[in-house]
Amino acid sequence: MDMDKIGMVQIGVGNWGKNLLRNFYNHPQIEMKAVCDVNPDTLARIKKEYPDVNVTSSIDELFASNEFDAAVVATQADKHYELAKRLLETDKHVFVEKPMTLDLNHGKELVELSRRRNKILMVGHILEYHPAFVKVKEMVDAGELGDIYYIYTSRVNLGIVRQNENSLWSFAPHDISIILMLMGKEPSTVISTGQSFLQKDIEDVVFTTIHFSDKKMAHMHVSWLDPHKIRKVTVVGSKKMVVVDDMESAEKIRIYDKGIDFTGQYSQYGEYLSLRIGGIEIPYIKNQEPLKVECQQFVDAVNTNTSPLSDGEDGLRVVRVLTAAQDSLKQGGVPIKINYK
Repeated sequence: MDMDKIGMVQIGVGNWGKNLLRNFYNHPQIEMKAVCDVNPDTLARIKKEYPDVNVTSSIDELFASNEFDAAVVATQADKHYELAKRLLETDKHVFVEKPMTLDLNHGKELVELSRRRNKILMVGHILEYHPAFVKVKEMVDAGELGDIYYIYTSRVNLGIVRQNENSLWSFAPHDISIILMLMGKEPSTVISTGQSFLQKDIEDVVFTTIHFSDKKMAHMHVSWLDPHKIRKVTVVGSKKMVVVDDMESAEKIRIYDKGIDFTGQYSQYGEYLSLRIGGIEIPYIKNQEPLKVECQQFVDAVNTNTSPLSDGEDGLRVVRVLTAAQDSLKQGGVPIKINYK
């Protein structure tokens, strides 16, 4: 393969796919050869904006050319598995949007297939490349927050309402990927409840609690039926607490020097606990487009044949939690142990 230029195609150029196309097309090491989408209006727009890129509505036509090294899959989630599998079987590197698959066994199959074919499989867990969360991860690893007790997230807005996946599978992959990254360990049990108001059996709002074996926990609220647009993650540690608000244009991170200290001296119950109220720090975060960083990671992975941060295994970890959450959701909120077999 020409190390200077990676021949690439993209399948699916919808609301998010157009951002991926923009980044990969403008990358100096990428030659975007073709775009495939079932919407003729989308193809007409692509042809106007990128006149040197071939467009087609036929997957078979795309594969027939076979003149590419890597592919981006940014279709509806229910198409991810079949497309990624076909691409890997023809020895292509694959960047697939989240969630990697809607079925745990399909996810395992893709990871194993990429390993056998020695091809890169990367999943679009964009928040793992977000400068704010990279900063929080550095703080966690350095012990600045102390022992992480729990994390809670809110990812809600009004629309876009999906028809082929519920709000859990649409929104929660973002937060699950961050929770697992910050916790640095695998969870044990998931409890999830939600409700379908707009469409039968497609939950518009879901509340999910993730438990870890060492008493740590995380809670997620996802909804596309909410008056506010909120993208917020709160991390509570024994030393400090951090809030990441992605709706803030500049001050995305606030670090709270707050907590409960153990004095070691007390005459009656409760006196050994001392409330600590410290200052608030707003660190400088480099203004980088997370998607650009993510796309660069894929290019680097392909060029060096090394696993990216959000590789297939990372995608599989997220699908494991989603699968357990979905099982709990369908059973009315019963605790479900995560399957690691």
